[in-house]
Formats: sequence, C-alpha cells, structure tokens
Amino acid sequence: MNTNLRRALGAAVVAALGLPVLAACGGSGGTEGEGGKTVTLVSHDSFVVSDGVLKDFEKESGYTVKVIKSGDAGSAVNQAILSKSHPQGDVFFGVDNTLLSRALDQDLFTPYEAKGLDRVPKDLQADAARHRVTPVDTGDICVNYDRAYFADHKLAPPRSLDDLIKPEYKNLLVTENAATSSPGLAFQLATVAEYGDDGWQDYWKKLKANGVEVVSGWEQAYSERFSGSAGGKKAKGDKPLVVSYASSPPAEVMGVKPEPKEAPTGVATGTCFRQTEFAGLLKGAKNTEGGKALIDFLLSKKFQEDMPLQMFVRPASQDAALPELFTKYGVKVTDPHTLDPEKIAKNREQWVKAWSSIVLK
Repeated sequence: MNTNLRRALGAAVVAALGLPVLAACGGSGGTEGEGGKTVTLVSHDSFVVSDGVLKDFEKESGYTVKVIKSGDAGSAVNQAILSKSHPQGDVFFGVDNTLLSRALDQDLFTPYEAKGLDRVPKDLQADAARHRVTPVDTGDICVNYDRAYFADHKLAPPRSLDDLIKPEYKNLLVTENAATSSPGLAFQLATVAEYGDDGWQDYWKKLKANGVEVVSGWEQAYSERFSGSAGGKKAKGDKPLVVSYASSPPAEVMGVKPEPKEAPTGVATGTCFRQTEFAGLLKGAKNTEGGKALIDFLLSKKFQEDMPLQMFVRPASQDAALPELFTKYGVKVTDPHTLDPEKIAKNREQWVKAWSSIVLK
C-alpha cells in the first residue's frame, strides 16, 4: 500500500489512547543461526501487538522476537524484494491481496503449512496449493457515512455503488487518489469488480459528474474532509461520505465515556472491497524453525483475538472471538467485492492510469 491507511487508522487510535506499541528494531539481521533464540519479523510500520501477548509467546516458545519495520506495506514489500538474497528477517507480515502476486512472482517465501490453518476459511487461503503465505487478518474498505448529516437532511444514506451516482448524493463523497492511496485503490478495485472491465470507467465518469472529491490520502479524507469523524468536526469537514474502513465506527467510539448507543458513523456495506493480509517464511531465513513458530503464533487464538483492538482488523481464524466493541458498533460485510490477486497484478498499472485520466484531468 502506498500508505498503509487501514493501519494508519488503527495506529492513530492506538497512539491517541496510549496503548502499547511494539517498537521497531533496526539492523539487517541479528537473527541467530538455525535453532537460535531470536526470530525476526519484518513488517510495515503499524504492526501492533499487546505486550503481554508477545511476552507469553516468547516465554512459551523460548524465542525472543525482534521486529523490523519497513515503512508502509508497499514499501515493506519492495524492500523485501530488494533484499531477498540477504533477507532482513525470518518472517514477513503485511503483504495483502493487492500486492500478493508480486511477492509470489519474486519467490520471496518458503512454503510452510501453519498450525491452525484448518480454522481459516478456504476463500482466504489465496495460495492454498503451496502454502507460501498464511492469511492472518481481513479488513474491508467501504464508504462510511455521517449519521447526523443524513438524519438532519432526512435522507437515507447510500448502500451501494449504484447509489453514489444518484443526484441526491451529488457533491457528498470524498475519496482518496487511487494512484497514491491504498483505500483509494481498493475503492477503484471495488468498481472494477462490480462493473467489469467494460463498465468501471463509465461508472467513474458518472461519479465525477456527480461531484466526487479526490484527495491524496486517508488522513486528509477522513480527518479533514469528512464531517463524521472527530477530526472532521474539528476541521469542519463538509463531506458526509468518505472512503474508509468497516472498522472505522468501532474506532470512533473506542474510549468514549459514556458509551453511545451507536457509532456516529455508519458503513455502506454494498461498497466494500475485501483485503486480506498474509505472513510468509522468508526464503533464506536464518531461523526457519523460529519463523515457523512465529507464523503459528500469528494464527494462534491469543494473537488473533488481540488484533482487532490493536490493528482494527478482523481475525482470519474462525474460532477467534471478536471484542464487544466490534460486535456492538461494527458491521459484518457478508458480500464484499473481491478480485483475483493475479488479475490485480496484471491490470493494476493500466487501471490506475485509466482512472487518473478520467478523474484527475
């Protein structure tokens, strides 16, 4: 991702509430030899885990975990490719389905079938035949809406992509640039999945004619232009529709006392694009056994149940319980838009160029 903006949402909330963040460690190795006691995880900047959960793994496994953070997810994947002859660590976490085929084409990972994979739905197992990567979490990028605006204007919020081009929603939506932003790209991919190769460009022409605003990234869209976020209210944002995440409503109420009956923002569930994040054992890892244990840990119930309030994503494992904040204020997207990672890889560049020529000119 150009900026891992779903993670930016989680990291921003974590920072605001003073929750523990695992500090990044520098260096280009530091992992002891096979069977050594240090195992190194390479990830994006916003990898977060509760300190107690990590310490429990270290105590039970005998390994000390070192984390190297390499920028946003796109930068982290690029760095892993550039350093693949001398990998920075043992496990890479954070490659998602929009970037997956590139990582697999570059032969970054050694196959490993993780313990607990039987608890992960088959549709999340993008490399089930070879197990080069393990699905760890999912998240949905969706249009969010400001409940107060639509109540005040006695207007039903949009539910689908088709709704967004209707005249009653003219000039209400802000989205991110598909060329510079992960949610912006995912929103574009949702339209490709919905309208096909022959129809998505015409849809964007209609959306542009209906007054969609495009900004560079999630932070500007959500915190400055959106009227429904805490940041948006301070900045007097005037757009009641924004491309964000299905996990944004729980993030909006986290730590709020007394707890509101509902989140101030809602989710248009018919607009969503499903992202899945994966972990893989890096080819050439110095501590393959430790790496395998770490991947098993990422699928463990303890880690899976820790993730939602640390990184605002849903666990990949079906037996991991969601926290009450998610079940009370979140939404479950039952039919998200998806695209095959190989189709994304083959067409992403030309799709973004076409999108830019339509929307930005």
